[in-house]
Amino acid sequence: TVGGDKSDEEEKEDRATQSLLNKLIRSNVVNNTNQVEVLQRDPNSPLYSVKTFEELRLPQNLIAQSQSGTGKTAAFVLAMLSHVDPSLKWPQCLCISPTYELALQTGKVIEQMGKFYSEVKLAYAVRGHKMDRGVKIKEQIVIGTPGTVLDWCVKLKLIDPKKIKVFVLDEADVMIATQGHQDQSIRIQRMLPKGCQMLLFSATFEDSVWKFAERVVPDPNIIKLKREEETLDTIKQYYVLCNSKEDKFNALCNIYGAITIAQAMIFCHTRKTANWLAGQLSKEGHQVALLSGEMVVEQRAAVIERFRDGKEKVLITTNVLFVSNLSVCPSTGIDVEQVSVVINFDLPLDKDGNPDNETYLHRIGRTGRFGKRGLAVNMVDSQRSMEILKTYEKHFNKKIGRLDTDDLDEIEKIAN
Repeated sequence: TVGGDKSDEEEKEDRATQSLLNKLIRSNVVNNTNQVEVLQRDPNSPLYSVKTFEELRLPQNLIAQSQSGTGKTAAFVLAMLSHVDPSLKWPQCLCISPTYELALQTGKVIEQMGKFYSEVKLAYAVRGHKMDRGVKIKEQIVIGTPGTVLDWCVKLKLIDPKKIKVFVLDEADVMIATQGHQDQSIRIQRMLPKGCQMLLFSATFEDSVWKFAERVVPDPNIIKLKREEETLDTIKQYYVLCNSKEDKFNALCNIYGAITIAQAMIFCHTRKTANWLAGQLSKEGHQVALLSGEMVVEQRAAVIERFRDGKEKVLITTNVLFVSNLSVCPSTGIDVEQVSVVINFDLPLDKDGNPDNETYLHRIGRTGRFGKRGLAVNMVDSQRSMEILKTYEKHFNKKIGRLDTDDLDEIEKIAN
């Protein structure tokens, strides 16, 4: 069945891990055709109508939402670097991230973008960085996790929060998923001076993130993606009728036999199916990378790195790892358009077993990047999964045609 193993359905997503994997996969900026929606504070907002850069009257408080790989980190790093006075030897910019690993990733961006601004120094307020009470931090930019940053401000008095010019709260959606981080972030924000610029960034904006953002960022300008603008115009979608996982595997082999596939991503509902499929494809001589929930983050990162570098041509993964805005976008090795085919070995479902439009969009949106034609193939193995497919077809208003994988000529046609 499409449902698969109950234990796998009940796996909880680790949002911080997903976000880290997003950053590892998307090591350069992707093109985004989505329209942004700018919600001004008032008609006098600098975003309302300006003709010159000077008229922007920066700084302004900002809440911004966009998917991974669209340049959020570069935007706030640039804001911090532009406000630093290197002659002043104390923290002037403060950035908090949900986890140690995510803080280090952001720190790397700060170091890369600031490498020609050598007078500006960076300190990490993270676990393991032991500091003695009362020793003042001389670095101008501090990046860290909420608990440690709070300790540095309150207990150890290493940072004078009243001297902070720019406060960045990154990965807000991940932040609020972690116990205690929400309250710690608000406590930090309340210690900052009135004129401090507040910047909050998030990949997603569900209601809980909005409520948190409004508490942390007063009187903000808001920039977010228009959800209705997300389209699948460059992606050809098909379905294949199958009776079993063996049928699905044979259909997959026929597709591979008829068309040239640079790289493919295959999504399964359970670990069990993913492991089985990886074994079957390996027996057929395919180079397969497998991502599953039991792997630690370092193992997942290594798998992604190999796939990015083209060492494996097929990436098999389960729902639990790719529910957020993931796509393959390497700076070296393969280019993004080489991920030419996405296979839904099992159709995406939410935790209650119902159609999950957002996950479907994110999955098949891995192909068709940069205006290239993409191909998505959905395996349908029951009346229920056909009903789910029709739901996706209706929701996105895109025809999903039937593909007969026993007809090699027909498969060849869809690749053109």
